[in-house]
Amino acid sequence: MKNVQPIRRLDHIDKMKKSLLKYCSYRDYMMFSIGINIGLRIGDLLQLRVKDILEGTHIVIVEQKTEKIKRFLVNPQLRKEVRKYVRKMNLKNENYLFPSRKGNGPITRVQAYRVLNKAAEMADIPDVGTHTLRKTFGYLHYQKFKDIALLQQILNHSNPKDTMIYIGLTQDLMDETLMDFYY
Repeated sequence: MKNVQPIRRLDHIDKMKKSLLKYCSYRDYMMFSIGINIGLRIGDLLQLRVKDILEGTHIVIVEQKTEKIKRFLVNPQLRKEVRKYVRKMNLKNENYLFPSRKGNGPITRVQAYRVLNKAAEMADIPDVGTHTLRKTFGYLHYQKFKDIALLQQILNHSNPKDTMIYIGLTQDLMDETLMDFYY
């Protein structure tokens, strides 16, 4: 299993989005965009239906991994982008947000991985997988708010240390101290 990382640089996020639009599809671009903005695990993200995001202010799901009820606010800007996507793709309320071209279900985790890997390769961004979306959300959230305890709660981790390791913060801090360590 590949050790994936968050995408730490905003210009890399932009490159990834452009790559998804150019080499993949609008659906795949939206999967990435929603994923890095709400921080759901890929299994939960792929199960979302149009109504889950567009009805009300929050997404309310039962997480597959923990079986806990989780409530996520959908940012108004993201909701506006989702409405545009739903109109363009002619999706109905009951449709999956990321429908498969084969059958009536959503795309699979394997397909999501392939799409993200292809776009990352084209954008020359290393260590990308499906978990990159959630890790990127966590990393960016921490960089903006500097509140590891809140992020721990959002990601449903059991302690701050796990959250720091998860978003790559521990590695960043170690790298930073070693950069200037030479005798």
